[in-house]
Amino acid sequence: MKNHEIYIRRCIAIAKNALGSARPNPMVGSVIVHNNSIIGEGYTSPYGQSHAEVNAIKSVKNKKLLNESTLYVTLEPCSHYGKTPPCSDLIIKKGIPNVVIGTIDTHSKVSGKGIEKLKTAGINVITGVLENECKQHHKRFFAFHNKQRPYIILKWAETANGFIAPETKKDKKPVWITNNISRQLVHKWRTEEQAILVGTNTALQDNPSLTARDWTGNNPIRIVLDKDNKLSKSLSIFNTKAETIVISAILENDSKIDFTSSDTIAKQICNILHNKNINSVIIEGGAKTLQTFINEGLWDEARVFKGKAHFNKGVKAPEFSGTLVSEETIFEDTLSIYTNNN
Repeated sequence: MKNHEIYIRRCIAIAKNALGSARPNPMVGSVIVHNNSIIGEGYTSPYGQSHAEVNAIKSVKNKKLLNESTLYVTLEPCSHYGKTPPCSDLIIKKGIPNVVIGTIDTHSKVSGKGIEKLKTAGINVITGVLENECKQHHKRFFAFHNKQRPYIILKWAETANGFIAPETKKDKKPVWITNNISRQLVHKWRTEEQAILVGTNTALQDNPSLTARDWTGNNPIRIVLDKDNKLSKSLSIFNTKAETIVISAILENDSKIDFTSSDTIAKQICNILHNKNINSVIIEGGAKTLQTFINEGLWDEARVFKGKAHFNKGVKAPEFSGTLVSEETIFEDTLSIYTNNN
């Protein structure tokens, strides 16, 4: 079992290369082992292209070794036709006798069907190796399919005395609380998630671009809440750098919130994003928007920066309860990451 854990851990490591490009597919990693040596490995290509198992098999130079090898993979091989053929069919075709799987795919189109297909073909299948680690790695995928909403990351920066913005500002631009390195890290995060969301006041007061200008990678889809359609199209959030989706009470389309609905506002927003196939979103505020998701329990992770600045008066940071999972110092800033207890 220890050897199995070594190779599944390697699968998780290489799968992270697909972060930000595989979406909305899961970022799967796979390695192929022959006589305790890795002879092939791969991770999920950008959406619509080859899956991890296919790339791992392709990378094996001597294909004759496949029928004496073990394939390791973070997530159950698919058993259905989508943009690409089923990975389980290819594994069977190549005569790979052993498959070790980190965690079962709970997607209704798979959900054990891939394992069943492999076993029916006579393949020895082992499941649940580093299962918790694999579930954590695939947290975006599982949130989307199990919770029917995106994986939600709350992010804000607060002063040493607990404010996220001053009471008044002279200019329509952000008032920085954190240092340049912390801000660059936020841009890195933007490349890793599919979307980023702000409310009307943030768009008006800060005029943000919400792009990943300080990091190489894809810009997230920008989601802006504009109940009364009062945002000017001259704002930076409407530039051509990235796609922007407006969620309004007025639009007659699938981005319209019905404020008379029995569903909560955050729940309606989650439904819209789920229908648009968005599997992860960073919510960058402001305080009202963040608190709405907190109050409705619709968040998975909170990333909170605390800087050394002080405001005499201002907008208070959101109030929430979560489990602290990590804390680090970035020069004079402190970054704390929490997970939702619910």
